[in-house]
Amino acid sequence: MKQFILATAVALPFVASGAWAAGGGDETAPSKPKCETGQVYDKKTKSCVAAEESNLDVDSLYENLRELAYAGRYAEAQAVLAQMPAEDDRTLTYLGFTSRKMGDVDAAMTYYNAALRVNPANVLARSYMGQALVEQGKVADAMFQLREIRNHGGSGSWAEASLRIAIATGKTFNY
Repeated sequence: MKQFILATAVALPFVASGAWAAGGGDETAPSKPKCETGQVYDKKTKSCVAAEESNLDVDSLYENLRELAYAGRYAEAQAVLAQMPAEDDRTLTYLGFTSRKMGDVDAAMTYYNAALRVNPANVLARSYMGQALVEQGKVADAMFQLREIRNHGGSGSWAEASLRIAIATGKTFNY
């Protein structure tokens, strides 16, 4: 209980201020107009367009998939991911995240490991992997990921805080 209170006291000011989000460790939470199923938001035209027919750049696709993933629209997020470079560590990280949230932890771990092979300093992949490990009761393995987040410069990031809180409380995050 003491750990939970401490973790909450440390995290709440950052969560309330929006200083932490799940992106690369310090991005703001996504917030843009909601598009219908199968569509993504195009900032240039300020309208929703079909995901597979869009000419959006990778960063715009990434913003859209984050929005969908955080809204719990995992299958739609995966449709956007299909439009992104397959070997990009961000793509692999979110394939892991959406797979885990859809109940396929084995696939998630495969994607997280692939993301870390591409970019060992991907603290978000490490945080999401660590949270999956917490859900599986593998707290020692989650602690290893927490240390690696810190070793790769992620101290003070949402990636570190969310994993630290998950380890302390057993509660993982949906974003």
